Amino acid sequence: MSSAITTDISFCQQLLKEGQLVAIPTETVYGLAANAFDKKAVKKIFEMKGRPFFNPLIVHIHSLEQLKDLTECIPDNALKLANAFWPGPLTLILPKGDKVPDIITAGKSTVGVRMPNHPLMLALLKGLPFPLAAPSANPFTRVSPTSAAHVADYFGNRIPAILDGGDCRIGLESTIVGFDNGKPMVYRKGGISIEAIEAVVGPVDLMTEDDTAPQAPGMLSKHYSPRTPLIVTENVSEILNDYRSKKIGVLSFSKIDFPDATVVKALSPKGNLEEAAQSLFASLHALDSAGLDVIVAERFPEEGLGRSINDRLRRAQN
Repeated sequence: MSSAITTDISFCQQLLKEGQLVAIPTETVYGLAANAFDKKAVKKIFEMKGRPFFNPLIVHIHSLEQLKDLTECIPDNALKLANAFWPGPLTLILPKGDKVPDIITAGKSTVGVRMPNHPLMLALLKGLPFPLAAPSANPFTRVSPTSAAHVADYFGNRIPAILDGGDCRIGLESTIVGFDNGKPMVYRKGGISIEAIEAVVGPVDLMTEDDTAPQAPGMLSKHYSPRTPLIVTENVSEILNDYRSKKIGVLSFSKIDFPDATVVKALSPKGNLEEAAQSLFASLHALDSAGLDVIVAERFPEEGLGRSINDRLRRAQN
């Protein structure tokens, strides 16, 4: 039995006010949301996902005014980035305010905040007296969901409602940026390229993964993983030759001609990185349910959103 897939915003708002979970659409991926100020509700997120409590969550808002309840101060560079990219796929790591429960921040002194750019999500948020804590709506380490159907496949009727906002437009989680004495630091590559961030605030530092005490979501070395073994390579044909007797799925940038493959998913036949990013997780879901022995993914150009796609593929390798 599946969750109630609905477009009824009022119904979802009432569930959230009652301390229940609702899967919500954003432009990046679908999230699993709860009242950010309700510790019991937030705990349900961790339990539903099987997510370790040391891995912090992102809080979602609809206006800059809400920041006063979440943070003690906003660095100048954070404000520049918010003005440039909000609403949009950018999460800012800010000094935590007293109203933010420690369960959201894993006991850290900072909190991740984002203003999503999806009409249903913004309408949902505007009708609530609290912001929403919401990681991706998938079991821990599994491929992120970019449709309501993906969420229903994962959780069945364990979630009271899934707010259906269609397929996610960006398809990659948000870029996460923190600050060290005002210096911008990218904790997670995502839906906004490093180049776009640097165009606003200048050079940034890239943080390394952390499997024990991550400062932000999306910093674990294993994440976004299909059940089918995944190999990332610059030479797909060579790997296909090695696995000739197997059922092989290929995840490529634009090329579709791989005669030894069982199935091929070209993320962007036109060679467009934004289109490829939007298609990435949906294509991984499709390949993972195709009864394959192995998925071979082509490494992308290390530029723009190609860097974010490569980041996801590297951490999806089993």
